[in-house]
Amino acid sequence: MSMMKRQLGTDGPQVSAIGLGCMSFAGFFGPTDEATSQDCLAAAVEHGIDFWDTSNVYGMGVSEQVIGRFLKGSDAQITLATKVGIIPGPPRRFDNTEDYIRSELDGSLSRLGRDRVELYYIHRRDPEVPVEQVAETMGKLIEEGLIGGWGLSEISPATLRQAHEVVPVRAVQNEYSLWSRQPELGLIRACEELGVAFVPFSPLARGMLGERPLDASGFREGDFRRANPRFTEPNLSHNQRAIAAFRTYVQGRGWTVSAAALAWILERSPNAIPIPGTRSRAHLEEWLGATKIRFTDEDRAEIDRLLPPGFAHGDRYSYQQLVGVERYC
Repeated sequence: MSMMKRQLGTDGPQVSAIGLGCMSFAGFFGPTDEATSQDCLAAAVEHGIDFWDTSNVYGMGVSEQVIGRFLKGSDAQITLATKVGIIPGPPRRFDNTEDYIRSELDGSLSRLGRDRVELYYIHRRDPEVPVEQVAETMGKLIEEGLIGGWGLSEISPATLRQAHEVVPVRAVQNEYSLWSRQPELGLIRACEELGVAFVPFSPLARGMLGERPLDASGFREGDFRRANPRFTEPNLSHNQRAIAAFRTYVQGRGWTVSAAALAWILERSPNAIPIPGTRSRAHLEEWLGATKIRFTDEDRAEIDRLLPPGFAHGDRYSYQQLVGVERYC
């Protein structure tokens, strides 16, 4: 199926304008099973979603293994991104040294069944390793053909500019959605100026921007949201009310909620390639109208009225979840 394309950085490949985040394959939002994940990947291929994002720490390799087994039996041409840098612990810590990056890349490639990945992110910055040194390490991996390009996750515009001067950065991945707007305060602009792809993760607000209201009582043990401030009371009720009004509006326009939320992101920057996450074919297929939506000025004004910048109650991370994220405002 045809899907709008966008370029993954100045020197990168053309990829689907909407990618697929594969974190939930590892159970971050409750238990899953491989058959469901494999069916989701099949749906992505069917609908032209060919940019997939994973990490070495998603289930400590589980997500990469699921993708690797799918690709082994498929001739699909997929652009893969994976990440390195987080050591879950306890205690949680970060490692951006060359030896660690190389060792973890070997493991990721083995699990993915690949001899290279198109994009390799530093998942979180290690404050003990200068970003210029990290860039040099990633430059070596590019020269050796092990990665096509490199990226950074949850960083500031200043860090991006420092790194890009040493070895051009292909993509930056930060949280961005209607309820998480920090990248508008410099990061999106920096990406556009430097020709770097901006890859919003959690563009559907961790499930809040779906067709039906979330039932927090159904969050299972291990679900990331159980400890997240925006999903605990009284914040959750405030957020549900605001999003209910948005849901009513976009459904009245004939759009799915997730498609409208993704269309909003696609319109914000030509460099944006959002990567909503799911393990469900049905949820993935709710996204597909996003590239066809064209907002009017009236739509934009109403969306801004219903969900203005800063409408969300609660921080996007708890103090424990926030560790390693660069805050610049």
